[in-house]
Amino acid sequence: MTSVFAEQMMRGALPVVCLLGAMSWSCAQEPPAQQTPAEQPPAQSAPAPPAVLGDGAGAQYKRVENMHQTRFIEIFLAAREAGTGNMVAACFNTMFTSKGIPASKDTAPQALVEGLDFEKMKQEYGVLGASLNGPKLWLPDWTEIAVGKERAFNGLQAAWVAQLNMNQGGGVSESTPYKPMTIARAGSAVGWNKGTTVLLLDDAEGNTWVMKGFQQGLDPQYTYDQFVAAAASKFKALPQGWKVRVKTLEQDLNEKPEGGVATIMSDEFFNVYDKTGPGMSNYKP
Repeated sequence: MTSVFAEQMMRGALPVVCLLGAMSWSCAQEPPAQQTPAEQPPAQSAPAPPAVLGDGAGAQYKRVENMHQTRFIEIFLAAREAGTGNMVAACFNTMFTSKGIPASKDTAPQALVEGLDFEKMKQEYGVLGASLNGPKLWLPDWTEIAVGKERAFNGLQAAWVAQLNMNQGGGVSESTPYKPMTIARAGSAVGWNKGTTVLLLDDAEGNTWVMKGFQQGLDPQYTYDQFVAAAASKFKALPQGWKVRVKTLEQDLNEKPEGGVATIMSDEFFNVYDKTGPGMSNYKP
């Protein structure tokens, strides 16, 4: 997720606080003394949640190949969950549609991304927040993931892939570079094939992290290959004792976290990493 997501999410969430506050105040008032039960206005039922929060119903697992360096975006549509009142966000990804990965490996053309209107999305889908993650490059070679309903955003097809609980953190607004956090990833898996070149971070505790998503943003400053070629000099805020490595894999690296919970982190550039090793992957590269 990007800083764009954090800023837009915060703006989109403000009306929620105001509306719920007003509703709670109104419900707390005693009825006027002169009003009889028959005269009291009928209780209003809670509004139905936006349809997008149900887009994961019937999601089916699929395996997608040939994904290394595929350009993508994610769109987050946030609203209050019925029953709990929690702020949740349905996540839609351009890589997992029925169209598959194109020969160009670009599932998020720049012109279409620049034309996204998040205020219009909020109105169209009846949500409280709409925001963008990316554009990024996806670095694993293959992915297995549950995929739900597809929707169109300014001509961009994107499929439901997750629902995030914003009340429990894990969003960009709470993330800190090089600070690990967990994310539910039940049943999903990603993998890098033998011979793929990966960028690794070794932390001071001996853990190894593999870059999974390379941040391009709307105004890329360099290509992925340029970043990797100069990786050692790019990082300016690595914690003490951390090291950068670039490695060509000598065997397949398969990741499917035990218990369905992955450990991830971002760096100072909003690139995203997954932890490797016991409980996460078949080995530590």
